[in-house]
Amino acid sequence: MKFRTEIENFELKSKIDYGTKIFTVGSCFAQNIATHLAVAKFRVTESPTGILFNPASIVRALTAFAAGSKADMSRIVERAGSFVSLDCHSYLMQPTAKLAAERYNSAIAAGRDALLAADCVIITLGTAWVYEHTATGAIVANCHKQPQKEFSRHRLSTSEICEMFRPLLGGILSSKQVIFTISPVRHIADGLAENSLSKATLRFAVAELCNEFSNTDYFPAYEIVTDDLRDYRFYADDLVHPSSQAVEYIWEKFVASALTTEAQQLLPKVEKIVAAAAHRPLNPQSEEYKKFCSRHISEAKALSSIDFSSECAIFAQYSEKN
Repeated sequence: MKFRTEIENFELKSKIDYGTKIFTVGSCFAQNIATHLAVAKFRVTESPTGILFNPASIVRALTAFAAGSKADMSRIVERAGSFVSLDCHSYLMQPTAKLAAERYNSAIAAGRDALLAADCVIITLGTAWVYEHTATGAIVANCHKQPQKEFSRHRLSTSEICEMFRPLLGGILSSKQVIFTISPVRHIADGLAENSLSKATLRFAVAELCNEFSNTDYFPAYEIVTDDLRDYRFYADDLVHPSSQAVEYIWEKFVASALTTEAQQLLPKVEKIVAAAAHRPLNPQSEEYKKFCSRHISEAKALSSIDFSSECAIFAQYSEKN
């Protein structure tokens, strides 16, 4: 007897290995997958401009990275005595407009380096609903709690989203593996019906782009939560974000579908060394723990293609040689 429909096994067209340079941008899933990839010692960079929810802002960020753009001072706003660009997340907030512009420019420069070097770009779309700043006529990444009267709200169409992405997919992203995902985070502030329409719009746009561009793929993070897990117990207490258990399940599916066979075989060995470095013994000066550290230094050195410098630094403090 079956009580749920599990998502069918699938594989992405291009695979990620430990030599792949990865860049992630977009909504919360991009951040979640970047964190898991980083912990697993993959070569990943998360977008320096922070979480971005809508396709227009993601395209604007990628375009800015590609061009090495500078901050538009007309798009820097004040919030409770601090300043930040409407094109980035609030974590880039600074005490003056000048510093906010410099912080944004630094983020763009870092993003440009990472994007140009990337072999694989993971793009997570969160919502098709956008807010347009009436003063500048441009869609914003974040309203930063500015007065609502300064913005107008509308939903992007499938054709608009496709038109936004085509120049990138035919340009800076044309030589890279591009993995699209749709965030399973529920934007319930938009209303349940509006959220459903938004996700459907995003999904259809991604399908159109994947049909058009051979270097693109789709990872069904949204469907894994809504159709496979399909239960409120897989959401956090806010009933909006997936629970940690759901995120782990999505990661397992990502590993099985997106990583090469060699990377999948290496992953448990990598996780073992990372977990060992995080372990805090009762008696770090014991001979047993010194041997434990020495053994893991040897195991880390055996995986020479992976950077275990931070883990080995921890082990070296207590190894048998000290």
